[in-house]
Amino acid sequence: MQTRRVALVHDFLLDVRGAERVFLALCDLFPEADLFTAVYDESGTEGRFADRRPTTSFLQRVRPDARTFRALLPLYPHAMEALDLRDYDLVISSSSAWAHGVIPDPDAVHLCYCHNPFRYAWNAREATLAKYDPLRRAMLGFVFQRWRQWDWIAAQRVDLYAANSEITRKRVKRYFGRDATVLYPPVETARFAPGDVGNDYVVLSELMPHKRIDLAVEAFNELELPLTVVGNGPDARRLRRLAGPNIRFTGRVDDEEAAFLLSSAKALVVTATEEFGIAAVEAQAAGRPVIALREGGLRETVLEGETGAFFDRPEPGALADAVRGFDPLAVDPAACVSNAERFDVSHFRHGLRTLVDRALEAERPPRPRPRRARGLALSQP
Repeated sequence: MQTRRVALVHDFLLDVRGAERVFLALCDLFPEADLFTAVYDESGTEGRFADRRPTTSFLQRVRPDARTFRALLPLYPHAMEALDLRDYDLVISSSSAWAHGVIPDPDAVHLCYCHNPFRYAWNAREATLAKYDPLRRAMLGFVFQRWRQWDWIAAQRVDLYAANSEITRKRVKRYFGRDATVLYPPVETARFAPGDVGNDYVVLSELMPHKRIDLAVEAFNELELPLTVVGNGPDARRLRRLAGPNIRFTGRVDDEEAAFLLSSAKALVVTATEEFGIAAVEAQAAGRPVIALREGGLRETVLEGETGAFFDRPEPGALADAVRGFDPLAVDPAACVSNAERFDVSHFRHGLRTLVDRALEAERPPRPRPRRARGLALSQP
């Protein structure tokens, strides 16, 4: 690719989850690029971006972290639009919420790698609002409506969309009216290898309500089988109260420990509707099968009967039945490893280079005139 000034943009850099691992791969692919994000926590991201000195928005002044950043929700669109990208002729945003809303130089090319349109304003809007009392539901509903208006306008300024899975591609089309090319996220399959299998099933996830980890807790309470829950988040305290003595919580672990837990697991259990689900591919790279809800991106990454099993309803009983009916020790670890290799980071690098070249060579229609957010106070598009 021709040498250009490149800016890489991510929603927030406060911890290291699946989206941040994708952003790390982008950083490796563009070692000279400058990094931009709304807010940044060097400790929470384990120092992985320290040598690149990410440029942050005005929200950095209040120093939010992974537990507190959501309180600033209405301000993030304006924070992203306020980032100064005038000196760059290629902008690549990594967006699951607002990063795609940056405003590049009019002559720049903007490629967005979309993990998902902002779930709380789109595909999870009704479920999110249902959890609140009428007053807060009305207030939050107004914020989400304004967000949807801003989101649609922002999406029209992007030159090319890439989606991390087929379900995300369909959402980009449905919500934004934009076509997208599916490019699966990079998985560092070389970090994993089959090992000695133990007795525990494993959940590896952020402990958020939409991840539905309570399904696994309740199912394994019924099964009385050992379950290890890896990860942390705002739902952790509630989940611990639900759990029986057969369920162990480790909190967040480092990469080495996560690889060991996956390689020694009977199976990885996934209860959420994942847009892609990097952990499921990592488990297969470690030679272990996956038991997952038959929704979302895992239908693209797990081979039923060969590298895992599905359950059809997001209910503890359905998961318990799937666990009883599936023998994880009968699965060939080599088949799991082979399937995971389809998603190795090398495929992502090649695919992204191809998309960047396409974006740079394409004839671009005029961008809509930027309409900057002011606390999401936008008129209807």
